[in-house]
Amino acid sequence: MLTKRALRSKILHKLQTQKEEDRKQKSRLIKGKLLRQTEFRKAKKIMFYIAMKGEVDTREMIERAKRLGKIIAVPVCVKNRASLRPAILDSHAHLKKGPYGVPEPVISRFIRPEDLDLVITPGVAFDKKGNRLGRGKGYYDRFLSKIPKDTPSIGLAFNLQILRVIPTSLHDVSVKKVLFA
Repeated sequence: MLTKRALRSKILHKLQTQKEEDRKQKSRLIKGKLLRQTEFRKAKKIMFYIAMKGEVDTREMIERAKRLGKIIAVPVCVKNRASLRPAILDSHAHLKKGPYGVPEPVISRFIRPEDLDLVITPGVAFDKKGNRLGRGKGYYDRFLSKIPKDTPSIGLAFNLQILRVIPTSLHDVSVKKVLFA
């Protein structure tokens, strides 16, 4: 079995070389699946991620959720605490590049993690049990370990990111469900 680092490198390469049209088409299919989820329909406050190059695109999902009247939060990286804080993303929010190049709101109005009804989670790879391989810094593992156990978390991925088994360690936190296309 490959190490986490080797798996991460292999999958990130596949993501970077995937055709943009395939990424857009599959992102739309995943959006359709998400909109049909009971957890999504019931949720009033949802934390999404803003996609980096190669990831499942969340922009249309975020726009649709806003039109449905949901409050949207996105993670703001607090590098000196190695943590994520959910910040409200309103329609006129200006974005800047965060510490790792991930877009985040310039002005942050935070929401408490325990007030979230759903967390949409990125990952480099997932397995069907919900184990996730992140980018190796542990930010999402720490964040997911702090939200209430009954708060649903859904990972979004392309087929090429779904592996039979993800190697895990004690601090890794799985998601409750993975949607992929």
